[in-house]
Amino acid sequence: MATPPLKAVTLTHVRYRKGDQLGHLLAWVSLVPVFISLGGFVSHFIFRREIQGMFFALGLLVSQFINEFIKTTVQQARPEMCVLLETCDSHGWPSSHSQYMFFFAVYFTLLTCKGIGLWGIKNRWFSNVLHWTLAVLTMYSRVYLGYHTVAQVFAGAILGILIGAGWFWFVNSVLFPYFPAMEESAFGRYFYVKDTSHIPDPLKFEYDNARAARSSANKVSKSN
Repeated sequence: MATPPLKAVTLTHVRYRKGDQLGHLLAWVSLVPVFISLGGFVSHFIFRREIQGMFFALGLLVSQFINEFIKTTVQQARPEMCVLLETCDSHGWPSSHSQYMFFFAVYFTLLTCKGIGLWGIKNRWFSNVLHWTLAVLTMYSRVYLGYHTVAQVFAGAILGILIGAGWFWFVNSVLFPYFPAMEESAFGRYFYVKDTSHIPDPLKFEYDNARAARSSANKVSKSN
């Protein structure tokens, strides 16, 4: 009985030419979407549980489903390098990595422009520059490593920007009025889901309140 061909899980299966230091660096850059998803949003839900963050993550998932639908519909092949990379059995247009990162960058930028986010106002410019830099580097890495053509990564970038902007409008224009109801729902109360969009600097707000609570607790313990 013939053994069926094997297929790798490509979540972190990124290859580069041996001895190519730039390729090694870009291989790690290419994994930024994985770090954001598993490290960023999972940690966000565990420790913060912001409604804005949850819809941010949901939008990225929607974007990736759209990407997969387009890929399977268009079925454009990857570059010839796919033989060495063992990725010829998957489609290349549009690039999901590029789409993910540009969705992330445009959505994050729109959040900061609206004054929503954990960063202080003075540091938001740095955050935006960082995200757009990572988006461009991720797009470049997919071409450099041979996973996509230039057209495929630019298609992903454009699609990510359009979907990211559209999702931001949907969340903050259509769904935003329902955020208080989500906080007061059974799910919101059970998981301590909250919305701090109305607070200019949530980190400072939480820091000040945590210090005040500790000070009050110390005064009570001393009085006892």
